[in-house]
Amino acid sequence: MSDSASYDAAARSYAEHLAGELAHKPLDRHLLNRFAEAVRDHGLVADLGCGPGHVSRYLAEQGASTIGVDLSPEMIRVASELNPELDFRTGDMLSLPFDDASLAGAVAFYSIVHFDLEELARAFREIRRVLKPKGLALIAFHAGDQVVHVDELFGVRVSLDFRFFVPGDVIRTLADAGLRVIEEVQREPYDGAEYQSRRCYLLATAE
Repeated sequence: MSDSASYDAAARSYAEHLAGELAHKPLDRHLLNRFAEAVRDHGLVADLGCGPGHVSRYLAEQGASTIGVDLSPEMIRVASELNPELDFRTGDMLSLPFDDASLAGAVAFYSIVHFDLEELARAFREIRRVLKPKGLALIAFHAGDQVVHVDELFGVRVSLDFRFFVPGDVIRTLADAGLRVIEEVQREPYDGAEYQSRRCYLLATAE
């Protein structure tokens, strides 16, 4: 079962459980607020791996011109239903549907979790390709070195490997792609609001 097929199957249940998750994550909201302020009026921002569109909606509410992109066509349908005023499209982070230097920013909130390091390097090169000079990328991921396999997600049968990353490895991979990290933040998990893993957030600028 491919990642896309897994998320197609789980899309509606995923949205029911996670579309409102930012209400319980104050640091995430704070970082998204600062990101939106930095990119506001500078052009289009892509929410990569947008899922049901809650991060896209939050950024748009802060005044950022936002488009959501996800590999799962069903997830895009759900996102469009929940957020009819926003733009969503099916797309692959390894081959983004944007022209070179066309975006002011990109957000990848836990959407790198299914990549190995080689795929991660490809994804970051794509992000760098589509960002304008000095454009910003905000990346969030689980910190660690384990791989967690799940066969069920919110009551739906799936087959997904969730990869955790050592922050230093991600910082080096970003740098190799031409994205310089300017801020790093880590936090412990919020009890009752999410999977209990340490979280890392990196803000990078396109060199």
